[in-house]
Amino acid sequence: MDRRNFLQKSVITAAGIGISPLVGHSYASALGSSAPSNKVRVGLIGCRSQGYSNLNVFLDYPEVECVALCDVDENWLSRRAADVEKKTGRKPAALYKDWRRLIDNKNIDAVIIGTPDHWHCLQMIAAVQAGKDVYVEKPLSNTIEECNLMLRAARRYNRVVQVGQWQRSDPHWHEAATFIRDGKIGRVRTVKVWAWQDGKPTLPVKPDSAPPAGVDYDMWLGPAPRRAFNENRFHYNFRFFWDYAGGLMSDWGVHLLDYALEGMNADLPGKTYGAGGKFAYPADAMETPDTLMATYCYRDFNIIWDHACGINHGLFDKKEGLAFYGENGTLLLTRAGWEVIPVTAGNAPRMEAIPFRKGEGKGLYRHVGDFLSCIKSRNLPAADIAIGAKVAIMSHLANISCRVGREVSWDSGASRISGDTQAESLSQALYRSPWALPKI
Repeated sequence: MDRRNFLQKSVITAAGIGISPLVGHSYASALGSSAPSNKVRVGLIGCRSQGYSNLNVFLDYPEVECVALCDVDENWLSRRAADVEKKTGRKPAALYKDWRRLIDNKNIDAVIIGTPDHWHCLQMIAAVQAGKDVYVEKPLSNTIEECNLMLRAARRYNRVVQVGQWQRSDPHWHEAATFIRDGKIGRVRTVKVWAWQDGKPTLPVKPDSAPPAGVDYDMWLGPAPRRAFNENRFHYNFRFFWDYAGGLMSDWGVHLLDYALEGMNADLPGKTYGAGGKFAYPADAMETPDTLMATYCYRDFNIIWDHACGINHGLFDKKEGLAFYGENGTLLLTRAGWEVIPVTAGNAPRMEAIPFRKGEGKGLYRHVGDFLSCIKSRNLPAADIAIGAKVAIMSHLANISCRVGREVSWDSGASRISGDTQAESLSQALYRSPWALPKI
């Protein structure tokens, strides 16, 4: 509750729209007409990986009932229906291959979106227009234009939208950010954020082929350009192709850069410079950079992003994390916990060391619980859509700067890239007919 109260009392903006509590809705009006008041009926779109991981945690809460599943791959759809039945003793009432039918299901109160990034915008906006609350995976969307539209839709239709940045519900992250904002390590001039991922190695080139049996590949592509099926672009590896996602930058960046902004009480930077490329695997199949560094420029500090595919020995010998460099000490923050390493001047430390404080490791469970609570209370969730939009835009700015090969400028008032036609064009969503960008 402390985090939620903080959000309601703070002035935080993203894409030009402020955060404020949702009003005018009781718990009953948040639920479908046939749902008893103690149940939240959910439907999942995208069942294979993270989507089902989310649903599996939702089902740990006794008030949750899974009403429907949707996936373009009927093999995974059947498998996950069996998994739900095994866990709950009840098979979902409806199985769909077309997500629009799930949105139309009036028995569903909340939609979980676990599809590739290029689908998030259409599905989330359709869900809120249908009066449903939404738990949507990160990054919020695949373009800046979609971020702006999704935020506008959530506010217009007064829906609870929780983005899957579950660290917002893991207490040690907030504890560390509060320690920094309280000035405990002194003035911070640099924040370094990194993700060095040996679990994302080279992606060998493979020939095009027929889609697997049972897969509606045209629906999988949706608004993305029409292409022949290629195994490299399907399932998890979609992350490394611009049509569907933003690579390691948007995959890990939204988790970690979120807390760089939180610790520094910062909004989006006026200037971003990203540089990188396919330095490690120049001839493999992925399009997104396997190596990228970006500098986000503020008036009196910098945030520096650094990612690498295929290696894991980042700063402090950590695969990923944040280091806030203060005048008195450095705060090191990871998913495992946080600590402070004092600056030593001569033989005297400038502050006492803070020994490692271990996190409890229940971030996703708490995040789902926060969302369920907000469905009932109509309060803003821990990772409200404005938070998700802001950090998704931040990751897109680095990618766009890298692609155009120069600094990009951000106009916070207009919520757009300014002064660079080529860069701005990369911030826009271009949908393949018959799909069309929603008008909000």
